[in-house]
Amino acid sequence: MIFFNLVSFLELRIYLCKNILFTLKKYNSIFEFSATKKTIITLGTFDGVHLGHQAILKKLVNATENGTYESLVLTFYPHPRMVLNQEGTMHLLNTIEEKTILLEKSGIDHLIVHPFDEKFSKLSAEAFVKSVLVDQLNIHKIIIGYDHRFGENRSANITDLIEFGKKYNFEVVQINAEEINEITVSSTKIRTALLDGAIEFANQYLGYDYFFSGKVIKGKQLGRTIGFPTANIILLESYKLIPKNGVYVVYSTINNKSEYGMMNIGYNPTVGENNKTIEVHFFDLNEDLYDKIVNVSIVKFIRTEEKFESIDALKMQLNKDREFSKTYLRELTPGA
Repeated sequence: MIFFNLVSFLELRIYLCKNILFTLKKYNSIFEFSATKKTIITLGTFDGVHLGHQAILKKLVNATENGTYESLVLTFYPHPRMVLNQEGTMHLLNTIEEKTILLEKSGIDHLIVHPFDEKFSKLSAEAFVKSVLVDQLNIHKIIIGYDHRFGENRSANITDLIEFGKKYNFEVVQINAEEINEITVSSTKIRTALLDGAIEFANQYLGYDYFFSGKVIKGKQLGRTIGFPTANIILLESYKLIPKNGVYVVYSTINNKSEYGMMNIGYNPTVGENNKTIEVHFFDLNEDLYDKIVNVSIVKFIRTEEKFESIDALKMQLNKDREFSKTYLRELTPGA
């Protein structure tokens, strides 16, 4: 992995602050950006910012020639398919906040998250190139996939972009078919792995431990009655992809300390729940977390969710899950 094992959302930010001189500036629109130098640009959704994406971002940073130019990533929110295909809520690997932190790790200079709407989608290919890339972003070079399409109805392709580059004096560097295929396959594999509960496989392709953020709310507090108090978490963003229902080994950073535990995603069938919940039992934490934001990183799938014959049978299984989790964590991170 590029990031050290067992790195949570907050731990990642602490790590970055200690080890990287931050230069990333974030903009909520292309119109907020004002170039002081010529830019090296790439654009895309970068969902997951996985190992394939990271390889492209490394090319982008290396192309700046040690500060002669500035690197810039242009991405969009909402996801273009939400707007153009009207698919409603899509399940993405990263929220915008998560993506920003992961892109920050890449060492790029500028990140623009531009609002994507029907008006923007109707820009002609040349209007996009001239008004956005040339006039607004001061482009020197663009690094882009060989199969990239752009402009209204995605009518223009890489050949058109190269011709625009000649007309408006910027270079087009193509990302080859093998690299693009690797990125596409990786994204698909990650999503499939998460939905199958294959969290370790997903983490391998991501280059970091898959994580999500949520607010702790009051539940029915049934866990307390059997010795397994849990933090009941609701997601901050509804479009965040959540893995397969089941029990997982997880960790969080709370009050600057790593807290390890196990998580259940599902319906708690033994106690007759009707609503899907995400609940985390922290092993050594005795603190009121209600209304706090918790970031949870997932490292191991333990088992599928199941209905037990009795509460006692459930409690027995939870004890087994806890022992399994602690043993796994001791082997993975001595001292955890």
